[in-house]
Amino acid sequence: MTYRVCFVCTGNICRSPMAESVFRARVAEAGLDGLVEVDSAGTGGWHEGDGADPRTVSVLEAHDYAGGHTARQFQPSWFSRLDLVIALDTGHLKALRRLAPTPKDAGKVRLLRSYDPAAGDELDVPDPYYGGLDGFEECLEMVEAASEGLLAEVREQTEGRVG
Repeated sequence: MTYRVCFVCTGNICRSPMAESVFRARVAEAGLDGLVEVDSAGTGGWHEGDGADPRTVSVLEAHDYAGGHTARQFQPSWFSRLDLVIALDTGHLKALRRLAPTPKDAGKVRLLRSYDPAAGDELDVPDPYYGGLDGFEECLEMVEAASEGLLAEVREQTEGRVG
């Protein structure tokens, strides 16, 4: 049974595709790629059908991550097939919990940086869209740091599952 994780930001062209790419790499490195499915979406549909922001692609490629991506909008009907919905900031967290059809579905929504013990109370991944390349590098650092803790939880949740 496949364990499904979806990362969500605003437009699905910066933060969430970056998190998707990094986490997919972590899942593959852990040998869980046949068991864990990773994707991403946006709370809005402004960029639906577009590729990732060129700066996102540039930073991912510079750090040897895959960059292929097409933006899409998160749909409430997806909750039933997802195990975890990972929000990139508190605004996304609130929006996703409002969209959740049931309290159980709302419980699937978590903040990415809550998986990084070093994050403290700073749980938002800042939106790099309106800034320079350095904001995308900072975003990648935050995503990588949180991915280790998220992988540990996913590994624990998938123990005993057959792909």
